[in-house]
Formats: sequence, structure tokens, C-alpha cells
Amino acid sequence: MRPPILRRLLRRVASAAVCGLLALLAAHPVPAVAAPSAPAAAGLQQVTGFGSNPGGLQMFAYTPESVPAGAPLVVALHGCTQSANAYYTSSGWTKFADLWGFDLVFPQTTAANNPLSCFGWFDPAESTRGRGEAASIVQMVQYAKQTYGSDGRRVYVTGLSAGGGMTADLLAAYPDVFAGGSVASGLPAQCATSQAAASGCQTGPQKLSPAQWGDKVRDSHPGWTGPWPRVAIWQGTSDYTVRPANATALRDQWTDVWGIGQTPSSTQNLPGDTTRSVYADASGRPAVETYSVAGMGHGLPVSPGSGAEQCGSTAAYFLNTLCSSYHTGVFWGLDEDTPGGGDGLPAPAGLKVTGTTDGSASLSWDAVRGAASYTVFRDGAKVATTASTSHTDTGLTAGTSYRYSVSAADSSGAAGAGSAAVTATTSGGTAPARCFTATNYAHVTAGRAYTSGGHAYARGSGQDMGLYNVFVTRTLRESPAGHFVIADPACQAGSS
Repeated sequence: MRPPILRRLLRRVASAAVCGLLALLAAHPVPAVAAPSAPAAAGLQQVTGFGSNPGGLQMFAYTPESVPAGAPLVVALHGCTQSANAYYTSSGWTKFADLWGFDLVFPQTTAANNPLSCFGWFDPAESTRGRGEAASIVQMVQYAKQTYGSDGRRVYVTGLSAGGGMTADLLAAYPDVFAGGSVASGLPAQCATSQAAASGCQTGPQKLSPAQWGDKVRDSHPGWTGPWPRVAIWQGTSDYTVRPANATALRDQWTDVWGIGQTPSSTQNLPGDTTRSVYADASGRPAVETYSVAGMGHGLPVSPGSGAEQCGSTAAYFLNTLCSSYHTGVFWGLDEDTPGGGDGLPAPAGLKVTGTTDGSASLSWDAVRGAASYTVFRDGAKVATTASTSHTDTGLTAGTSYRYSVSAADSSGAAGAGSAAVTATTSGGTAPARCFTATNYAHVTAGRAYTSGGHAYARGSGQDMGLYNVFVTRTLRESPAGHFVIADPACQAGSS
């Protein structure tokens, strides 16, 4: 019997013959290249050790420094021959992560998984609950919740082509994890369950009834009765790699799951010759939306520019029509307020950690004019309301990091915007202080520092380390865990 790793390799090599399946080569031939092991973009960081990783994926993340704990999380899946960095650079999602306040995770598959770096949407060993790549992606979500304080009730997944096919599979297998999804030039959930069937789905899925398509979702997580994810479907009418019939099947599948008809509640003309069709639930809230882009081929719609509804950059399979990330984010409600958000008072400035013990963390912030009270959030959860501009949070665990943000409220109780988050690490614990000497680039990559305005800053203390590049070398001391201070020119683990 072959070892599991060898079986996986042989299965992937064999799939090369079928990797017209969303290889994205039929309509737009490009050289197939292995996804890079490290991103070129400074803001995108690789994360290791996020779980057992049964699917052998890589995890990359973009976490804006201004995002408070308890913010939404968006998982974005690239297409074949692409990488996490390509999606980070061109899809437009980072613009709205900065603007609306949420974290981004970019899973990456490589030629080690598939000769053309496609997600295995067609392989039950990769695309079903608790298995393979799907399980790895859910482990990334769990890591983000624990590390960034992401709100587990507002986790969304989006993907292009093979990434879109995996998106549909994830929504079906994990409706308890994902509140919504967006499938761009992708396939219905469980359209194919073998390599041989993949190309057939791509060029024209089976002619199933909405109920039969819906059963493929319901069978992916038996016993689940809702709530179901809200799903956006993007498709070009001139896509000859993933035919438009797939968008119809996706619509039939998810409207049936929601128990609503296949006749739209409303339609709307958008820029880029795009028609938006809305399928509302019983309460009148959009449950499924389709976006049909006239004349567009195979790719993700983007609209480069500085306008409020523009985003992204054109590249292979990023096509200049309209900003799909903007419209998808609005559909999910990402433009609405995050915990502590609001349209009233501004966010408190100057939030900082003024002290810690082994069981407490003390905070202070600048007063907001017109504020009657302030709400303190720890890891996204409300922990206190105070009229003061300081607070000491007690009952904490020694040697543990916590993420805090604060919002202000007026005399009527209307909440304002949430502040930027800070991290407080309690003292104590058994781990000794450690010293690290590396370039500023390496410190950021390892998570010991973060970037802002072209400089690197020590995580925890916020000390300016100088320019973010590979030429500046600094020494950092970690004590307590997760809190780093500059310790040049020499570092003594026992020093304070």
C-alpha cells in the first residue's frame, strides 16, 4: 500500500490531464507557475502553525492595524495558476478591509497540491467536511478568531474559478462557520466528485432540478437546518472556461436551500453592463444575489480607480468591469458598523496599555467631546462601560495576550466608532524572556513587529524600529509572551 503522501502526489499528477478544469487556460493561456512561498507585498504576511493542516495549504493574512477586535473576517480563495499574493494585490479586498474594518485570510495552494495550483473543489478528499483542504481553511478561520479576535458570527468566504468551486463546497459543508459567500466564475457545491466529472461541470453542469441541487448542499452537513449562508454569484456571459450555466445552477441550488423561488424579487442595472438580480428571503432581506456581467470572459470583475465603488487592478483573470468586492461586501453588510461602531461620535484616540499584572490590564484613552460613556471590548466582547477615560480589566490569565478596543456613546446611548485595537499581555506565566536578532522585514514576517507608514514597530510596545526593509537589523526581547521591546545592542533575557 502506498504511503498517504505518495497517494496524494500520484492523484495530483494524474489530475494534470483533467486540469482544463478551471486551470483558466482555455480562454486565456498563461504559463503555469508555482505559487511563491513568500509574498512580495509588504502588508501580506505568511502564518505558520495554524493547525494540523490536513490539506497541505499555506496561510497568508492581512490584518489592518486600525481594525478593532470583534471585526468580521473574509477568506479569499485564488484561482488556478494564481497565488495568495495575486489575489491580495488585484482583487480590491484590501481597500475595503482598511475602509470598513475587517481581517483578511488568503489560503494558498501550490503545485504540490495540484499541478496548476487549483483548489480541489472536485475531490471529496479535499472538499468535504472535516477533510483535506476544506478542513485546513476552517483551521485558518479558527486561528484568526483566536489570534485576531475575529467575530465568529461574521465570517465570509469568496473565491474565483477553482477557488469559487471550493467556496461553494465550504458553504455547503460548513454553514455553521460561514455566514455568507461569493462565488465568481465558479461551480455549484459538489457539482463534481471525481476528476473525470470536473471538466463536464465546467463546460455544462448536470441538468438537475433546484431541489436536486439543494440536496447536494443539505447532504454536505446532514442535520443542519439553518441559518444558511447568504450567497452572491458572479458570472460573465462570455465565459467559455466556466460556462454561465453554472451560475444558473448555483442560483437554483441556493434559492432552493433558502426555500425561495427562482424568480428574482428585483433587478437592477449596475456599471460595467452588469445586471444584479435579488432573491429575498421571507423577511424581504436578500438571501441570494446574482451578478451577470455582459460580455465578460473568465475572471473576477474589478474597477481600478479611487472612487468609492472602485477597487482592484487589472491582471490575468482580474477584468476591468466593476468592483465585485465592493458590491459583495455591501451585500454581506461589511460596510455597516462593527462592534462599537456607529454614525455618531468619533472613535476614541490614544488608546494605550498603561500597565499589566498577572491578572489585570490597565488602559487609558483620550476623551471624546460629547461622550457620556465609553464601552471597552476585550477580544470583541463587551467587558465594561465607564464614564472615565481609563479602565482596569481584571480576572485575566497570567502570561496571556488580549486585544482591546473602545467606543464612545452620547447621552442618548448612541454608540460611536470603535477605536484602533491594542494588545495587552499579562505578566507571569512560565515562559522565560527570549531575544531575537533579525532584519525588520524578518521581524514583521515572524509576527514580532508590524508595519505602518513604511516603518516597522515592535508588537506590544509599539516602539519604532526604523524602516521596514531587509537592511535594518534590530534585536527584540519578548517578555511577557507576545510583547516585544527593542533591546539593541545586546539582549539579556532577564533584563527589564
